[in-house]
This record gives sequence, C-alpha cells and structure tokens, in this order.
Amino acid sequence: MDLGLNNRVYIVTGASRGLGNAAARELVAEGAKVVLTGRDEKVAAAAAAELGPNAVGVAADNAEPDAAERLVAAARENFGGLDGILISVGGPPPGYVADSTDEQWRESFESVFLGAVRLARAAAAELDEGGVIGFVLSTSVHEPIPGLTISNGLRPGLAGFANSLADELGPRGIRVVGLLPGRMDTDRVRQLDGLSADPEAARLAAQSRIPLRRYGTPQEFGRTAAFFLSPAASYLTGVMLPVDGGARRGF
Repeated sequence: MDLGLNNRVYIVTGASRGLGNAAARELVAEGAKVVLTGRDEKVAAAAAAELGPNAVGVAADNAEPDAAERLVAAARENFGGLDGILISVGGPPPGYVADSTDEQWRESFESVFLGAVRLARAAAAELDEGGVIGFVLSTSVHEPIPGLTISNGLRPGLAGFANSLADELGPRGIRVVGLLPGRMDTDRVRQLDGLSADPEAARLAAQSRIPLRRYGTPQEFGRTAAFFLSPAASYLTGVMLPVDGGARRGF
C-alpha cells in the first residue's frame, strides 16, 4: 500500500529514542520529512543523522513554553511547511498515590499534559486540510496501570482533550488521533519491569495476559503510527487505537 507520505512534513517529539524514534524512522522510510526532538541537542542531532537528509534534530522539552512555536518554525524553515505532528512524551515517574509528590505532579503536568496541549494548538494553527495531530498516550487511558499513578491521572485527560480537538478541527479537514501503546519492548517498559523483585518473572506474567503472548516491538508501533498519520488513514479521526497485542479486551 502506498501511504501517500512522500514529501509530507511531520514533527515527532520525544523521538531521539523509544517509540517516538520508531515512528520517525517509519515516516522517513515511507518518504516523509521529519523534525524530531529530544531534550539533549547532541542526542537529537545524532538521531536525525541516522535517518538521513530528510530528518532534522531539534533540542526541545515539551514542557518549555516556547517549544511548540520553535518546532513549527523549524518545520517551515527546513522543509517548507507542516502536514502533521506526533506528540510523544516520556512517561511520568512511577509511584503510588502516597509516593507521588506535588513537585512530580507539577512537572509531569507541564510535560505530559500542558506541553502536549501547546504543541497541538500550535500545529492546529499551521495545518491545512489533510493535516493530522497524533498523540502517543497509553492503555492507561482505559484502565489504570498499577504503580503509574501520575500517568493514570494525566493521560485520560489528554485523551479527552484530543477528542474535543477532533470535533473542533474536523470541519477544517484536520484529523486528530491517539495511539495507546501497551507493553512494548522499550527501555521504559524494561525499567518498569525492573522495579519488581524478579524482573523476568514480572515480564513473563505480563506476557501471559497478552493474547499474542509477547511484548510489542518499537518497529511494530512505528508502522502503526506511520499509517495513522498518513493520508491512507484519511477517514480516521477521534480514534484511540490500542497497540497492545490484544491486551485490551473491551469493545
């Protein structure tokens, strides 16, 4: 299938590694041009260099008030415009209700929630018909994940924002979609498994609850993201898609 991504321009945040990087790789492989971000300038530049001339790395933290405008400007200056954005952020620190401090909540709100809102608003002001705004959220949108209290509190609210945005931007022909990764084989998930007294047993137990009996790969997530962001998915909006090997059994 031709996804229609050739020469389309995307911003992908949090793309120096992990799922954001996997999405950026697949977009570039399909012919798109990407502005990718990471908090460290050298790491972001190195990640872009691996993808070739159709990728540019920019140091940016989603929590920075000026990040959204800087990234839109970078897309315009390097590639002549913007066709979409994938807003991906690192997970908030793990912990339970009693463990989570006010400062952790404030910092996570700035990065996970308010930063994503700013990025989406800036992209919406720049996009034309056919544009797309994507959010990388979590299966915690539907069901809380033990030990991830802050994520459980913030990501469902961001999904609600995304659905409201889909309603508002739909008449302009701009789509808004969400991807809900489950247990993916990333550094973040390995870190969470490592919090257990027996990380290998924790992983096996988690896999036993997934119908496909394994964790997903970043590449599998990246391919799904590339399709969702592409013109091939032109009639999908307001959708929250679990990428979880079937772990979510609800309709």
